[in-house]
Amino acid sequence: MHFTSEQRLDDGVLERSFTLDDISGILWTPESASASAPVPLILLGHPTLGLDRMYPRLVDRARHSAADGFATAAIELPGCGDRPRLPALDRARADMRRALQAGEPVTDEIIDAVVLPLVDQAVPELRAAMDAILELPEVTGPVGYSGGVISIGVRLAAVDPRIAAAGLFAGSFIPRSTYDEARRLTIPLHVLLQWDDEGNDRQAALDLFDAFGSEEKALHANMGGHTGVPAYAGAAAAHFFTRHLK
Repeated sequence: MHFTSEQRLDDGVLERSFTLDDISGILWTPESASASAPVPLILLGHPTLGLDRMYPRLVDRARHSAADGFATAAIELPGCGDRPRLPALDRARADMRRALQAGEPVTDEIIDAVVLPLVDQAVPELRAAMDAILELPEVTGPVGYSGGVISIGVRLAAVDPRIAAAGLFAGSFIPRSTYDEARRLTIPLHVLLQWDDEGNDRQAALDLFDAFGSEEKALHANMGGHTGVPAYAGAAAAHFFTRHLK
């Protein structure tokens, strides 16, 4: 991991941009973090819009997490931002857009083609980022995962025992194989669902929640569309991570 820039935000949070095998990312650490007082890590999941577009929302989440004593990190997803395009994935996304615009069902085959290549590549990259970040003296485990794409979070939690708790954002299309992976999960889960999320299948999100094998799992559903998450929802998620990562 090579740090390319750093700045101290006005609340004392240290923001460092980095590259890892040509993948760009950002690490935020609270002012209190040090080798003698290392802080737990939360990986920030995000949609496929690119780190630049997602930065305002990511840094806001990072600031709140730092205030609770956590380091946070996000990396650019495959085929997004300044990373090389993935032609097969772009074609699958075009097929999905055509189906949605025509009011046709989005088939399992289209969902698999859109989501699974992203999951297959992103999860090993997130694990590599964890490897590098946890070598820093000021960051330690346990590790949490917060955000979407939900299938990435499910796969990561299923294959990496360092993920001790996950806060998942429902509202992504869900491949069939994700339900099988969900049954393997045993870590505490906090799932956020926007009840009127446009363009996404509410029942699929509920079915996935039902499939989770965790004994401790909570579904927090709020009225409103995809971007209408109420501000107070963050407080419940923060409490969840504080209980399970500290």
